[in-house]
Amino acid sequence: MASLDPRAVLKDRPSAGLIIGLVIAGICALVSFSFDILNGDPVQFTLALGLAVAPVPLLLAGVLALDRMEPEPRTTLIFAFAWGAGIAVLLAGILNSLNLLALERTLGDPTSARNLVATFGAPPVEETLKGLVLLGLLRFRRQELDGPTDGIIYASMVGLGFAMSENVSYYLAALDQNGPEGLAATVVLRGVLSPFAHPLFTSLIGISVAYAANRRGAPATIMIIAGWIGAMALHGIWNGFASFGGFGGLAIAYLILMVILVIEITVIVRDRKRIVGLIHHYLPPYERNGLVNQADIYMLSSLRRRRHARTWAKALGGKAGARAMSDYQLAATELGLLHERAARGGVGEESFRGTQRSLADLMAYARLSFPMPERHQARAAKGVPPPGYAPGAPNSGHPPRIPGYGPGGFPPGGPGQGYGPPGYGPGGHPSGPPGYDPGGYPPGSSAGAG
Repeated sequence: MASLDPRAVLKDRPSAGLIIGLVIAGICALVSFSFDILNGDPVQFTLALGLAVAPVPLLLAGVLALDRMEPEPRTTLIFAFAWGAGIAVLLAGILNSLNLLALERTLGDPTSARNLVATFGAPPVEETLKGLVLLGLLRFRRQELDGPTDGIIYASMVGLGFAMSENVSYYLAALDQNGPEGLAATVVLRGVLSPFAHPLFTSLIGISVAYAANRRGAPATIMIIAGWIGAMALHGIWNGFASFGGFGGLAIAYLILMVILVIEITVIVRDRKRIVGLIHHYLPPYERNGLVNQADIYMLSSLRRRRHARTWAKALGGKAGARAMSDYQLAATELGLLHERAARGGVGEESFRGTQRSLADLMAYARLSFPMPERHQARAAKGVPPPGYAPGAPNSGHPPRIPGYGPGGFPPGGPGQGYGPPGYGPGGHPSGPPGYDPGGYPPGSSAGAG
């Protein structure tokens, strides 16, 4: 029996570093909440915590709904949220408090000091602390940042975590200073009208970091700096208009946030179309090995069709069938993105070939696990999609075949042996699909040249 887990290529397993980071983030969150408890009483803290947590599931669902074409690893998403809710919010609270104390001593006016810190002090502190986790992704998980959508998703996760923990402090302060009426007003403002403010601020950093992930040198650095300044400026505008402009200023700031939100949704839609274009461009050469056919590419080109295919697989094969289809869809998408990174010179030749093989193996295993009724197997072998799989899809005309794979879906000698996806010849040696040199790289790419 083979010992290789083909799903390992999706890298959705927690590493030791991730576990340590989650522990540290959890400790920081507990410390931050301890300060909140000391500033109020346990009953008030419980109420504030409940109100802060209540909208989070809905907001997380909204963010993850944007991440359906190429879902990010859950463990990395959890870490980003935990960083915002624990490490970032604790350090920001300490630094903002120190800045407030220093300014109060200088001005002698607590209200003015609070408004100035909120407008000019808090944005650089908070956006820098939230943005650090995005720089960490750029350094250690660069391959996860395939486009602006990924940057927005990770930034939104850290922003939601930060806002949740910060709201506990705001709700306690409002309850202490203005009673239930003040608490209600604050909950409406922060939890109902603008729960996405922090994610929107930090998303400007996320977009810039995702841009830098696929580029090198000065342009990447300049883009990160620009995104950082944009996030701090947007945060400062929101806080400043709310602090000094009254209701009218808050309305203007809210309008600005709405414009940014519409722009980012447009960016996400365009990025989704880009990924579909990569699938159409890079996956057809793999048809010769039976990893894809025209029906598969048709199915992969739409979220609605992908969902339909998973429903089809679940109806015929239960949870195992649905998992196989989900694995196939994600691996196929990642394969298209891998080729794009190679075309940009963003991945080394050895890494490209290893990841290409792993993704192809996963696609092959998943494809062999598709639940196929016996009465449709003969026609499917001729490239005709089975009923219900991808309605409206063209017939491939090429019989699906997976060279090197024997009965039961295992290649001779175990997974990865004797299998040759495009870019690999007999025995797994590089040969090159159309338009690629022997290293599996597009002609002229920096990684494959010389």
